[in-house]
Amino acid sequence: MTTTTSHTPESDDPAESAPRPARLIQNEATTEIPVHLLFRDDPNPVSVPLKPAVVGRRHGTGEQPRLHRPVPAKTRPVPEVDPALAERPARVLPGVVGVLAGGTGVAGTLLTSWWAGALPAPVVAELGLPVSGGAGLGPVQWAAYAGAVSLGLFGFGGLARGRTGRAWVLGLFGRYRGTVRRTGLMWVNPLLLRRRVDVRLRHWRSEPMPAAEGSGVALRVVVLVVWRVRDTARATLGVEDHETYLRECVEAALARVPVEMPGGVRPSMDVATDALTRLVAADATPVGLEVFSVRPVRVEYAPEVAAAMHRRRIAALDAQHRASVLTSVVDSVEDTVTRLTMRGLVELDDYERKVLVKDLTVAFCSGRTETSL
Repeated sequence: MTTTTSHTPESDDPAESAPRPARLIQNEATTEIPVHLLFRDDPNPVSVPLKPAVVGRRHGTGEQPRLHRPVPAKTRPVPEVDPALAERPARVLPGVVGVLAGGTGVAGTLLTSWWAGALPAPVVAELGLPVSGGAGLGPVQWAAYAGAVSLGLFGFGGLARGRTGRAWVLGLFGRYRGTVRRTGLMWVNPLLLRRRVDVRLRHWRSEPMPAAEGSGVALRVVVLVVWRVRDTARATLGVEDHETYLRECVEAALARVPVEMPGGVRPSMDVATDALTRLVAADATPVGLEVFSVRPVRVEYAPEVAAAMHRRRIAALDAQHRASVLTSVVDSVEDTVTRLTMRGLVELDDYERKVLVKDLTVAFCSGRTETSL
């Protein structure tokens, strides 16, 4: 059996023998890119300007888009406090009312004792009272005693002295009853629980707190916080300890805001101060605290990186010094050669000029080194 092999005859048609056009990578959303340009080894590559485009999803093919829209960042939750909890003035009476009530109670006690015949004769004579028949301590006398003593304790027990820059938060059986910011002698219901709050402008200098530079280098920062209590009800009842809360807010802000070492650009420290103040104030305002500034006053490297960063800073200063010396030497050599040539003091060819530049450079560098030492 003879096997015949079929060969495809080569066409002599010039139209068919002509080179085929370069294929294109193309779809409905991208720009046409010749395939041969993707693998071009030409030392002078041809740049093809392309416009950025987003590849859309093809229906029915399951193709996902290459670029996605950026997802907006979630907003930080704001601390919430009971909206009904707000500072309001408490009802107090002038101090003279308490003095009168207490004096009346003392006088009532003495009169009841005289009525019952319990006062000694010398005391009765000293007070100028007539001699009593001595009715004895009966139920009526005991009731009078109880009323007089209660009035005296209630009158004198409610006396209080208000001081400038201090306030009292009053509560009764766990319920907020108001805030007293008055000064001087006053009478406050002695059944109310009093909590003293400092409402003056206060400065708090923190202990070294962990922070970081913009490059991530660990730091220890001491900050000065200027603040005061604005709403005594929220600062006392809205949070367990407002001073501890403020300290933790400062630590959280330092973990989010980069702080630069001293000696850098001054505006960067101001930017850090503004950012820290803004963050701490936003967290402290809902609990009744008013923060005016959070300013770093001492910044240093953390102990674990202090030695390495110290060596790095010394190396940077040395490199800067060497660069300044080299620039000064080059300028001096250039100025010397230019003056000698322009004034016609010497005529130099290229070789002589290079030798002169070399000798002057060595001489100036040696002089600068000896001066620096």
